[in-house]
Amino acid sequence: MGNLLRLGSAIGWLAVGLPALADTAAGPDNPHLDPTWLTLVHYQKNIVGDGYTSQADDPDFFLSGRGKTSPGAEFEATLQAIQAPGGGNDHARCRFPARDRWLRAQLDLPDTPVACPAYQQWSDTLNTETATLVFAASYLNSPSSMFGHTFLRLDPPKEDDETNLLLANTISYAADAAAHDSELLFAYRGIFGGYPGITTVQPYYEKIRLYSDIENRDLWEYTLNLSQSEVDMMVAHAWEIRDHNFDYYFFDENCAYRLLALIDVARPGTNLLAEVGTHAIPSDTVRWVVDKGLVRDIHYRPSAATSVAYSLDRLPDDQQTLAAALANGYISASGPEITALTPTEQAHVLDATYDYVRYQSEAEGWPRELAAPLSHDLLSARSQIDNTPPPATPPRPDVRDDQGHDTFRISLGAGQQAHREFTRLTLRPAYHDVLDPPEGYRSGAQLQFLRLDARYYTDNDELQLEQLTGVEIRSLSPRNAFFSPLSWQVGFGGRRTETGHKRVLTPYLEGGAGGSWRLGDHTQAFALATADLEIDNDLRRGYDAAPGADIGLLHQNPRFSLLAGAKTKAWIVSSQHRQDQLYAKANWHIGRDFSLFAEFTREDHFDRYQSTWQAGLHAYF
Repeated sequence: MGNLLRLGSAIGWLAVGLPALADTAAGPDNPHLDPTWLTLVHYQKNIVGDGYTSQADDPDFFLSGRGKTSPGAEFEATLQAIQAPGGGNDHARCRFPARDRWLRAQLDLPDTPVACPAYQQWSDTLNTETATLVFAASYLNSPSSMFGHTFLRLDPPKEDDETNLLLANTISYAADAAAHDSELLFAYRGIFGGYPGITTVQPYYEKIRLYSDIENRDLWEYTLNLSQSEVDMMVAHAWEIRDHNFDYYFFDENCAYRLLALIDVARPGTNLLAEVGTHAIPSDTVRWVVDKGLVRDIHYRPSAATSVAYSLDRLPDDQQTLAAALANGYISASGPEITALTPTEQAHVLDATYDYVRYQSEAEGWPRELAAPLSHDLLSARSQIDNTPPPATPPRPDVRDDQGHDTFRISLGAGQQAHREFTRLTLRPAYHDVLDPPEGYRSGAQLQFLRLDARYYTDNDELQLEQLTGVEIRSLSPRNAFFSPLSWQVGFGGRRTETGHKRVLTPYLEGGAGGSWRLGDHTQAFALATADLEIDNDLRRGYDAAPGADIGLLHQNPRFSLLAGAKTKAWIVSSQHRQDQLYAKANWHIGRDFSLFAEFTREDHFDRYQSTWQAGLHAYF
């Protein structure tokens, strides 16, 4: 009966010339405010005032001239268009098959066949039986991938071998950035919406080559428990948006956000988009999908770098030395140093070295004239050894990326600086620092955005902004005989600084580069050359610059994290003085929701010694 009433209302609208629908509350009289319709056309409630605005930025996405801001007008126009006679690729039913499917189900309209050759060919090519959400781990060397990346794999009917999945297609959403844009320009335009977002379809093996083989990013595959009908609805909506522009925003309307919309369309009522607040970080969105009970199976696919590092780490120290000598041409694969080993040991050394050479050839661009003959010699020597199992694959991590701590952090504490007591409040929308619980995050990696540190001094009832961190990135990747990554850091924002007679909030830009070396399973030492720039009218020349160094130790384990070391800077423009600091910071992790923190610094600045200590609680949301 309800369907008949809705159908009657729809016919009535058409009969009287389609009067404007009121954008008030959803119900039988206002089906255009149904959450599924709003999701199909990507409407969001206006922050200021009443009404809705679609996030689609392409006029061709709408069938009504008022469709951008009127769900009712777009509903009327779509209802009229899908009931128009005819067919072909330009017909509304062919351009918007998901809208058509939903409207016919809601209003009980007859589903008469219509010829849509382009959509039918596209759908048949995808040949999708199930959908898998794939998460590519974070990659700090690219601003577009610092938080990780998500995309959908469209799985064909199952067969017994892995080849079938490698040939599956994927759907992803990303910024359409110019190839010549610098990383800094990409970050700026990505934050402020300077790029259109595009939906692309690519074979899965191309994604594996990019993320796993080149960018060294582990992949997590979450097979969704969608029915065939729900998968068909998802594919239909992917067709609707694939050629239409949606402005890309690094923090919210990003790769993960658009995929949430596709899942919401496929299974109405999941309401994943409602989880998005100020930002949609890919690992958070995966967590929401898991928490909603949408996942039936999870598979871990280690990157080439992870696999190579695991093979090498399994070798004893003396055999690692042999593998390094083999890879660098100091000894041959059939030399006495190798043949002196047992057959099993020989096989393990040759396998690990071959995997390493192949990785360096693919990811680091080793010359073919060097890698090809060396690979041939390694394979030839390995073929002479029988009855030895192939190299073991890396074990699945105990904690997945979506099981790490939540990315929004609030901190409350108390401390003392130069005998002045204060209470501290810190807000950090995203994402992770090296002292946070490390499980589910890259070891030695730090990425913080828009962190605000405020202090309330009790001696004079003064509230001060201590620091506003725009961006802070640190990558401490240990070096060894096989890999020599650069450790680096960069950050900018505003911070309190001593000018000699008062503390002022000063804009700053800082960076550094150097090396890191592992001292054990959870500890590494690092040494960085640094450079700082501060700009403020309170400085004698309006700005100051300081080369310096930062040497320290980092320890990370699931229960405790420690960062300790010494920094030195030589300000050379306005004040011409040294600034030396000893520091120690520690976090005790209480599960993944809370950490107790304690910090101490001892600083020599303007020939005055000053100590600061503070302690408190981090809470992750």
